[in-house]
Amino acid sequence: MIGRSTCCVAAVALFAAAAGPVGPDDATLALRLQSGAARVFWRESHAPVRWTAADASLAALVTWHPGQRGVEWSTLPIAGANALTLVLARIDPRSVSFDLVWGMERDRAAWTVDRATDAALALNAGMFVEQLPWGWVVLNGRERLAPGHGPLSSAVVGLADGRVVWVDGDDVSTWRGRADVRFAFQSYPTLLVGDGAVPVALRDGAINDTHRDARLALGLDRQGRLLVAMTRLDVPIPGADRIPFGLTVPEMAAVMGALGARHAVLLDGGISAQVTISDSTGQPRAWRGLRKVPLALVARAGP
Repeated sequence: MIGRSTCCVAAVALFAAAAGPVGPDDATLALRLQSGAARVFWRESHAPVRWTAADASLAALVTWHPGQRGVEWSTLPIAGANALTLVLARIDPRSVSFDLVWGMERDRAAWTVDRATDAALALNAGMFVEQLPWGWVVLNGRERLAPGHGPLSSAVVGLADGRVVWVDGDDVSTWRGRADVRFAFQSYPTLLVGDGAVPVALRDGAINDTHRDARLALGLDRQGRLLVAMTRLDVPIPGADRIPFGLTVPEMAAVMGALGARHAVLLDGGISAQVTISDSTGQPRAWRGLRKVPLALVARAGP
């Protein structure tokens, strides 16, 4: 088994190298149509500084499948030198209950999606530094980790009445210590702020805008639904979908904006990225990672 895994990794690495990096002249995002043609929905040279609505060409090609109550999911093929699949989900917070799960055991990260056997949807949450989550973590109303500070961070706050609140920036003082905060976590970098604005740092090259990796993002749309988007390498090699190769940070911001998000932030990607979604029959569809993680967001269908 070790030999087979090693061969798969080597084969995918050779595939990626042969396909070549996406260069400045190819700075586009396009959907791969059934005909084999590509439909461009984002160009770096004409990238919006603010997304005011979902992109109609992308939205028209997304087929949302029913999951458990309050959850829908889809997959979407991204065309390019290295074809990717986007795994998508949107969740109505009014129809599910959320739990933030501490995944540390014996001082080591231990959670994977395979533990979320009763979940309508579950994914790794936050950004991780060594073994621990980065920044603010509140579990069941108790603060587990103190807030982190950084200009491109965001916080997700779950309240006792079921509402989910998005906090742009690292100032969580308004929410810290409140009795109605059930859970909270921070992550970075922020992809969209305010009402669909792309942070300046993502537009002026202040962060690395060429590095490609498997990405996982969480957002909030204008209807109050949470959006999840994860990239998977789409090549016909067993295990290739877990190889950490995908979009750049600005490209992931474009994906979230085109899906209709007004707020969005990256979660830990690479080999940490993992999502499981139960379909309408209750059968789990799992996109596993290669690393156990210390924190997870789990949604269960409401009554």
